[in-house]
Amino acid sequence: MPTKRITVQPERLERWLAGFADRHGPIEYQARPDTVAVQAADGAEALCEVPFGPLVVDDDAPFGGLPAHARRDRRVGVLLVRKGGYASGVFDGRELVASKVGSRHVQGRTAAGGQSQQRFARRREKQAREAFQAAADVAARVILPHAGTLDAVIGGGDRGAVSQVLADTRMAPLRELVMPQHLTVPDPKLNVLRQTPETFRAVQITLTEPDT
Repeated sequence: MPTKRITVQPERLERWLAGFADRHGPIEYQARPDTVAVQAADGAEALCEVPFGPLVVDDDAPFGGLPAHARRDRRVGVLLVRKGGYASGVFDGRELVASKVGSRHVQGRTAAGGQSQQRFARRREKQAREAFQAAADVAARVILPHAGTLDAVIGGGDRGAVSQVLADTRMAPLRELVMPQHLTVPDPKLNVLRQTPETFRAVQITLTEPDT
């Protein structure tokens, strides 16, 4: 049976699962703190990953309470970093309540060799360090003051760059809030930051359906 990955917005999850049952017949589910597995009569399965887990399973609620859990508004810090660009934001639900974006020039790679290449590499490393420092300064101003009220911190962009920023000693209160989820984003502009709730709030589903 073919398998694919899809994302479903929390507000649409119950309707999507109802449509899954309409297509595949009566369903059963098994809810765990990290996943809710929904099996249909024809063998189809929708394995739903719990966002902002763990899920406190409620046997009296639809699908163990996953739809209500996913819809809940949370206060989330978002840190996007790529070499040369960065964005920090704090979301209350889907509303961006604090933000700042910026950029620092980091030269691209070169095909030059010998001492020229070594000088270029040192200059590029220095520029990257300065860019990461600038990103950490912005995160300290924008996200860090909200650390005590945040439910989670989501990183995005270049994983190595995000790790470099979070290694800053000032980021210690944020590191324990960082979620495993990592956002794939283009250059961190304000409009890119504003769109991140569409991804970090979504329920990731691995869908397995019989061949038709």
